[in-house]
Amino acid sequence: MPVLAQDSTATVTYEPSSVPKGIPDSVSVHNVYIVGNEKTRKNIILREIDIRPGIKYDWEEFLGILKSDQQRVYNLQLFTSVEITPLFVDGEEVEILVSVKERWYVLPGIIFDLADRNFSEWWVNQNRDFSRVNYGLSLYHSNVGGRNEKLRIMGQLGFTQAFDLVYSIPYIDKDQEHGLAMRFNYNTNKTIAVKSAYNKQVFYTDEDEDILRKNLTASLQYTYRGSYYNFNYLTIGYSDTKINEDVLSQNPNYFLDDGTRQKYFYAAYNFKHDRRDNVAYATDGELISAGLTRYGLLTNDDVNETELSLVANKYFRFSDKSHYVTGISLSSYLSPSQPYTLVRGIGYSPDFIRGYELYVIEGQQTFLNKNSFRFQLFDVAYDISKLIPIDEFSTFPITAYISANFDHGFVNDRNHIPENTALTNNYLYGYGLGLDLVTFYDQVIRFEYSINSQNQGSFFINMKAPL
Repeated sequence: MPVLAQDSTATVTYEPSSVPKGIPDSVSVHNVYIVGNEKTRKNIILREIDIRPGIKYDWEEFLGILKSDQQRVYNLQLFTSVEITPLFVDGEEVEILVSVKERWYVLPGIIFDLADRNFSEWWVNQNRDFSRVNYGLSLYHSNVGGRNEKLRIMGQLGFTQAFDLVYSIPYIDKDQEHGLAMRFNYNTNKTIAVKSAYNKQVFYTDEDEDILRKNLTASLQYTYRGSYYNFNYLTIGYSDTKINEDVLSQNPNYFLDDGTRQKYFYAAYNFKHDRRDNVAYATDGELISAGLTRYGLLTNDDVNETELSLVANKYFRFSDKSHYVTGISLSSYLSPSQPYTLVRGIGYSPDFIRGYELYVIEGQQTFLNKNSFRFQLFDVAYDISKLIPIDEFSTFPITAYISANFDHGFVNDRNHIPENTALTNNYLYGYGLGLDLVTFYDQVIRFEYSINSQNQGSFFINMKAPL
């Protein structure tokens, strides 16, 4: 029977019966073979594999490297399953078989989603208003040319009318270290958030239902990946926002001046260290992300601001079924006031405290610590090939976790806006229980009941892993 070194997504296997005189102290790799990659180019997979032919490895070290290789290949998010098997061919010599099952890469889609920050915001604060729904068409190709290039084209109507074009290529060089990405976005709104009051967004629509805001952004990003787990991103971009003069009647400081247009260039550097076992829903490893963004590069730019950010998450696996997650998020603006287009704080993605999903807590500095203890209830996969006779969709997996959660944090607002002081500049916390479902193509659905530090309890639905 095969022995498995297993995680929640794929396996490293070997056959003890094929090992001469039991498991050896060390092995030497003869070759690496890849099967199942009908569209994905071999070099994209080999980029994630640390095992090298002609090198001798200690057996326990060898298994650990294979497991890390498997996790990196799966985290490309190109495959529904990845299995790595060492095959003994002569004494202590092995060949590596990497078997992958590819996803369906071209996904035309119908857009039907909410414009609000989360489902609970729409359900409670916006009274389930269907005029706040976005709809349209999109085309997403997650593996253009088999080189892990991403292409997304989206046309959207509804609450936000938008056109979005994104194209990225992870590697433009032979050594597979340098990459490029570009994005163009144009959107318009007839209803916009103009400010916050009593820690909730205040939306405005004028009587004639004119377009209140038009925004165009374009960016070019350079990436450098010198090692398996470390990523560097340098982004240069341009933003141009125009508003209807009626917006200034609702918030004269929307742009921090009396103008109706805001344009500026910006530059950002981000460093990411990512050793998570699963980028969609991690149960082991760590993530560190640090960023510096400068808004306003030229003397005639309308914004002059600098932002610092840090995210540090740690994932502790106790057993095959249980793990603990803790994460710290810090962000800070250097200036005391920002235009409303750059407002940050708790309640805006990705920073939130459970139990405060209905609120926004705005300010210049944010500290947040999120914690979850999770226990796996079941991990099953259903054969639906009779319903969908397409190999990439033939299996429907679902993994369920019950979670016990505790979040706490603080937002510093230097302006001390009177109607928001109930939650700004105060220690906040929230706790509760949840049910997390991880399903088809790494989609995450969370059902949670949380109680905040104001002793308000509510049920919330979210569509993404909290950290």
